[in-house]
Amino acid sequence: MARIEAIIVPKWGLTMTEGTVNEWLVSEGDTVAVGDSVMDMETSKIVNVVESIVSGTLRRTVAQEGDTLPIAALLGVIADADVTDAEIDAFIADYVVDEAVSGAPGGGDVQATPAATAASQSAPAESEAVPVVAPPAAVPAAATESVPPALTSGEDDSGVHATVHARKNAADLGVNLNNVPGTGRNGRVSVADIEQAIIDGGGSVAAKAPAQRGPEINPVPSDDSKVPATSVARRLAKTLGINLHQCRPSGRHGKVCKYDVEAANAMLNGTPAPVAPTPEIAAATQPDVEAVPMSGMRRTIAARLQASKQTIPHYRVTMDVQLDDLLGLRKQINDGDPGINVSVNDCVLKAVAMALVKTPEVNVQYDEATQSIQRFKNADIAVAVAIDDGLITPIVRAANTKTLSQISTEMRELATRAKSGTLKPDEFQGGSFSISNLGMYGVKQFDAIINPPQCAILAVGGGEQRAVVVDGELTVATVMSVALSSDHRVIDGAVAAGFLRLVKRFIETPSLMLA
Repeated sequence: MARIEAIIVPKWGLTMTEGTVNEWLVSEGDTVAVGDSVMDMETSKIVNVVESIVSGTLRRTVAQEGDTLPIAALLGVIADADVTDAEIDAFIADYVVDEAVSGAPGGGDVQATPAATAASQSAPAESEAVPVVAPPAAVPAAATESVPPALTSGEDDSGVHATVHARKNAADLGVNLNNVPGTGRNGRVSVADIEQAIIDGGGSVAAKAPAQRGPEINPVPSDDSKVPATSVARRLAKTLGINLHQCRPSGRHGKVCKYDVEAANAMLNGTPAPVAPTPEIAAATQPDVEAVPMSGMRRTIAARLQASKQTIPHYRVTMDVQLDDLLGLRKQINDGDPGINVSVNDCVLKAVAMALVKTPEVNVQYDEATQSIQRFKNADIAVAVAIDDGLITPIVRAANTKTLSQISTEMRELATRAKSGTLKPDEFQGGSFSISNLGMYGVKQFDAIINPPQCAILAVGGGEQRAVVVDGELTVATVMSVALSSDHRVIDGAVAAGFLRLVKRFIETPSLMLA
């Protein structure tokens, strides 16, 4: 009884609906065991690893790098050696996404799991001849890697943007990733980059065993009626006796066109290939522009924030806050322990957390489906962190129960892993409140968009010296402007003003945060 297994797009987190293939970590013909990493996949926020939950030989990679696929879509096929390519082709052609697995956005199990698989048992009918499959030829043992010494030294490389498989490979070989130029998206280091760096440095890498595939027994399905093709191409294919499965589609929307049929006919009969159709040349006056496709993260940000502005009645409350006493306390803390580096943002986060506990009406989420308000006991604060091609909001859980030094340490760790794309879904999904700080960019004041289902977000500007009046006297103080955006369906203006007044009090009297 032949066994065929399907590697499919898993569901990580409540809001995941699709994933983009970043890199295959194994090749066709490789043997995989349960728990082996087979692919790096990018979701709307993070890059995660698809793991195999079955063992066997990877016989077919269906999804290619850059493909964006829905939950439960087919990625690849694992099968026994005695399974023919024709059986695998039939399995792929008959594969249908299970709606119960894919689900609607936000549905399904919230738990993060490794790769999901679907199994198929198939056997030839009694009347069919069973082909004899010859065992694969022996593959010579791969040579041992030789790593140049120049690649092994350097500073800590834990912050280098690299795939999980590349980081493991570098650790096995003793390569410091600071010495490897990344050629992937946003400078990401891959296994191929490590191998190229070793070769460029005069070393050597182990030769890869060639992929072992089954015999080519009727690899092309005879029925080509479902192949997308133009009517002209379909008539020409019938006249020439060409199966449309043998044609490489180059027409609009992935259709087989007349040129594709002529090219397939030339390849099969050994005749000169036709000249590819030349697209119309644009007018010389056409502007010089570049079409840049939106990444999965960018599309998710666009959809969520557009929906937020369209459905949530935003209003804003703004205050100026003096920072001089807080800056003094921060200096005392940092000078007292060289291992601590508390930032102004850490202090703002702590002040907001304490104000949220004292104003529970703001520490909430709004459930539109049930039109109910979910009130949080602790302050789970999401902090916007800018990364390549977007932003992500790692969450400091129960910030009201943590000290300034604990918040500082946790925030630095979360920000580092956010920029390297290694956050877990539960580390950036949820939260009861958000903070967005653009002060480090010289921004004085701005308005932020609420991140649903949260009901408020604090926009923090930069501190600057301004002229202020204290006890009737004109003096100079370090002042920071903050703006609170609130959902008027849930938070009234007086509540927002009272909350912001508490934040101002904790910042201007920072000793209260230590009480």
